[in-house]
Amino acid sequence: MAALPTQLTIGELSARSGLATSALRFYETEGLIAATRTAGGQRRYDRATLRRVGFVRAAQHVGLSLEEIRSALATLPDARTPTKADWAGLSRGWRPMIDARIAELEALRDRLTSCIGCGCLSLRLCSLYNPDDMAAARGDGARYLLGDDPPDG
Repeated sequence: MAALPTQLTIGELSARSGLATSALRFYETEGLIAATRTAGGQRRYDRATLRRVGFVRAAQHVGLSLEEIRSALATLPDARTPTKADWAGLSRGWRPMIDARIAELEALRDRLTSCIGCGCLSLRLCSLYNPDDMAAARGDGARYLLGDDPPDG
């Protein structure tokens, strides 16, 4: 069996990762992945870049920003391929942030259910949560859906 190449072209990385070459160039521009260049200027990626790309895609899927992803990837070693322990440490650091986002989404879901459940479908006219549009004093937007607590009553 032939050994796998240690370097991938952008086309090979694209085929293996399922991302367009334009997305890979964008990731490189954003500092999420890195390539070396051949004498002819062609990009070559270490095989370990496949894991980084997978990590970036997963992180984006759960709603993390490019800056959050970039910061996390900066904690990984440059001189060697990250180990399972390296990846585990990185994901442990994200757990509180992901848990907080889950709580925010659950709260939003619950607020949407209670708002729509009243039947009026309008916070402006809602006699249960926002009589006389008193939430307007708290600022623009749907204040109760954005996290403000409605008054007791």
